[in-house]
Amino acid sequence: MSTSNQAPVTPHCFLEVVIDTPLNSSFDYRWPCQPGDEPLPGQLALVSFARREVMALIVAVKFMSDVPPEKLKDALAVRSELAPLSARWLALARFAAEYYQRPLGEVALPGLPKNLRVPKTVALGRALKKLAKLDAGQDATAVGMPVLNTAQQEAADAIGGATGFKPFLLWGVTGSGKTEVYLQACAQVLARDPQAQILIMVPEINLTPQLEGNIRARFPGMMLATLHSSLSEGERMLHWLAAHLGQARIVLGTRLSLLASLPHLQLIVIDEEHDPSYKQQEGLRYSARDLAVWRAHQLGIPIVLGSATPSLESWHHARSGRYTRLDLRERAVQDAVLPRVRLIDMERDRGRDGLTAEMVAALRLRLERGEQSLLFLNRRGYAPVISCDACGWISDCTRCTAFMVLHKPENRLRCHHCSLELRIPRSCPTCGNVDIQPLGRGTQRVEEGLRAMFPEARILRIDADSTRLKGSAQAAFDSVHRGEVDILIGTQMVAKGHDFKKLTLVGILNPDTALFSQDYRASERLFAQLMQVAGRAGRAGAPSEVLVQTRYVQHPLYGAVMRHDYERFAGQLLDERREAGLPPYMYQALLRAEARELPIAIAFLENARDCLAHDGILINDPIPMTMTRVHNMDRAQLLVESSSRPALQAFLREWMEALRAMKARVKWSLEVDPLDI
Repeated sequence: MSTSNQAPVTPHCFLEVVIDTPLNSSFDYRWPCQPGDEPLPGQLALVSFARREVMALIVAVKFMSDVPPEKLKDALAVRSELAPLSARWLALARFAAEYYQRPLGEVALPGLPKNLRVPKTVALGRALKKLAKLDAGQDATAVGMPVLNTAQQEAADAIGGATGFKPFLLWGVTGSGKTEVYLQACAQVLARDPQAQILIMVPEINLTPQLEGNIRARFPGMMLATLHSSLSEGERMLHWLAAHLGQARIVLGTRLSLLASLPHLQLIVIDEEHDPSYKQQEGLRYSARDLAVWRAHQLGIPIVLGSATPSLESWHHARSGRYTRLDLRERAVQDAVLPRVRLIDMERDRGRDGLTAEMVAALRLRLERGEQSLLFLNRRGYAPVISCDACGWISDCTRCTAFMVLHKPENRLRCHHCSLELRIPRSCPTCGNVDIQPLGRGTQRVEEGLRAMFPEARILRIDADSTRLKGSAQAAFDSVHRGEVDILIGTQMVAKGHDFKKLTLVGILNPDTALFSQDYRASERLFAQLMQVAGRAGRAGAPSEVLVQTRYVQHPLYGAVMRHDYERFAGQLLDERREAGLPPYMYQALLRAEARELPIAIAFLENARDCLAHDGILINDPIPMTMTRVHNMDRAQLLVESSSRPALQAFLREWMEALRAMKARVKWSLEVDPLDI
């Protein structure tokens, strides 16, 4: 009888993982484990990849691998202290990856907090301990519930009582009380299910504090988590974990919150659903609004898309019966009416410093009454360009097809596309002329002119330049709400979602440029922008007025704004889109390429156009982008169209394989359902 000297074989399994990498594949790693004690799909694992340690997401656990044993590596660790992401969350990430034609790892991993994706577990352990100390018992009782008007109550009951997948389009004029409808519908859902979670999304970070305050006041006994990019990494980790563990019953956030793990999600609310900010414009170019609708369908839960100016896609779905439309046609505050909109013809009243005499008179009247005014100009900086009259020199960016914008307070010329900054030249760089002048007006220049006209007024500017520091935007908005500001000047940051009680005048400056844009969506966006900013006036019931300075007083878009007639305007635009074969009647994808020289990018796109047969798919010729050069890279684009979404998706899957196999000196990306062409 002989004994074997061989060491016992350690039982193991194989972890199929995805990693945040452009490689469109999964990877197998070996992991020692006893039968019945294997890791679970949805858990995180630390692995060695490309000579570095990275966090991976386990998508499958198996006992056989096609990878040769000598090529297999051992996983370094499994994050067993964290409950796995659910199969439904993995399905959401997988759908997004397939639809937007990106590797699963590039979708799933960036959607997790950064502190979850680091090799060390110190931050995770600290956050879990902090959450464990919180009181698990929560009181879903809503307090301070105001009485709703009939339309609001019907909408809240329809949403709160809905079962199964039910998409609602809540169309309400500005000031109609959509937020209150959301809150009372949430109260019904939370009262019905002691585990229910609700996701509420807003398009921009500066809209979260006001809504967060409303939610905390309404549900003081419930845990609320917020998710947006202004949070510190520690805060984001804590809030994400609270949602993942089911402790946070309400999650409020921007588009990144759509990928949060919410195991008991029962209702999704998307406020200002028309806003283009819901579309990610770099990396994974996904639409959080569209993915939210898919997630609601996947889970079989209701979803609410709210707006005074819905996107044409959502309006089309409501007209076709796919969405249930709920209307709020009156303002919620008793006796409050929509502001009167008037046009000021700048051909007759040229004024000075960008303000017509009629606008100045209206501002002075509000100052005398102690009321607030808002001037809206969607152009930050002092002036969009400086120039020399002697030789025609203008302040072009040396790296982009764009002008260097004058920022006078900082004594800087700044490119808003590549962030190049230069000191303002003392004389013309071409001819030496010292008389170089700013052309056009931005918010800084309007602020300067107002301070000269109204030295006694309290004037505040809110734009991306004045709110760079963390918390500065909220501090600025708080001062407006407290009545410490007489005249507010702002960009689109002030155009939506804010409830200024004392505001009775809105002045809109220089909106005409959008009337002649090459983008077919420009009129839709301009109309929404004007309606939204006009809606800031008169919300507390005081008579209010909106003045629009324009050189095109006969333009039909301004006529629709004066009538507050979204319904007819949207119907006309949809008719035009149908005749022109544009979304929502056509489905599109955009292939972009950038290279050091434009011909290289064009040549790549021409090869892409010709590399695959495409019956039923229209591939347009490649063209330079409107802004051809950004940060010393030339850019071109190729538009792909189809009247069938499944046909387009099938083509894109094959096409992406062919494109990845092409060798080219370009950086390229594909965007499905592009918003900017």
